[in-house]
Amino acid sequence: MNSRETAWRVFATELNGSSLEIKATEEKMPSYVVSPLGAKMNRVLIAGVMTEKENIGSPDEPMWKVRVQDVSGNYYINVGRYQPEASAAMADLEAPCFVAAVGRVRTYTTDDQRVFVSVRPEHIIKIDEQTRNEWLLETAKSTWRRLKNAKTVLGMPDAKVPDLLAMGMTEAEAEGLLYALDNYGQLPDSAMYLKTIQNALRMLLPERDVDFGFPEDLSNEPDEIDIDNGGSEEHNHGQLEDIILNMLEELDTDGKGAPRDELERRAEAEGISSIELEEISNVLMDKGLVYEPNLRYLKRI
Repeated sequence: MNSRETAWRVFATELNGSSLEIKATEEKMPSYVVSPLGAKMNRVLIAGVMTEKENIGSPDEPMWKVRVQDVSGNYYINVGRYQPEASAAMADLEAPCFVAAVGRVRTYTTDDQRVFVSVRPEHIIKIDEQTRNEWLLETAKSTWRRLKNAKTVLGMPDAKVPDLLAMGMTEAEAEGLLYALDNYGQLPDSAMYLKTIQNALRMLLPERDVDFGFPEDLSNEPDEIDIDNGGSEEHNHGQLEDIILNMLEELDTDGKGAPRDELERRAEAEGISSIELEEISNVLMDKGLVYEPNLRYLKRI
């Protein structure tokens, strides 16, 4: 009997960047999706803000399409009749709310060879912010470990699984990394993953505009991470975020969110240009503090 597969903790940016699928060769054997950092995923544990849910099925046989946002992007979730527990839970969830889900990873390749990744949850539950924050910390640590391991293996062109096991990696980590290097060719853009880790850690601190000392890439990674609270530019950006968040609350008079055209007028009156507003809005969405109910509104979570 096969043991249950470990559920990997991955941010949306790593999951959505995955395109390598390892199909099962025998009946009842698991299939895997391998990420650019070597996560050999059959199941994942994800968490974030559920910003959208839509029943594209029927009342009697619902088929839920769900979007969950974390600090790096969006997860896309499909829940149907083959996930009865998750489907029943979805009926009681209302966006926006914090959720966590455990499920299997699936890929879909279009005719033009683009690969889309989705999660089919076995379980999905509403969680509180503290639980989401615990997931953020664990996922940041897991991502950092994979990033460091990937850099190490790049310097070992002839490495085999036993070599990596001897370095302290698990069998799943070792196999996944070698699959990733064979398929993706080289270490992916480390700056993107470092930014995601830094944004996740910022979410856990009362003062979120801090510099953790991460490098632009892993060529000179720090042994320790220093927190620097200085920097007028970062402080000013944090003040602008607070101003926009307050505007969103004031303009959301009917619970639908703040109309974007009215938000732009209010921001301009405060000396915030439309370009600055767009940049700040994107940062707030990346942090999971706001979301777009539709293209004409922005709503604080």
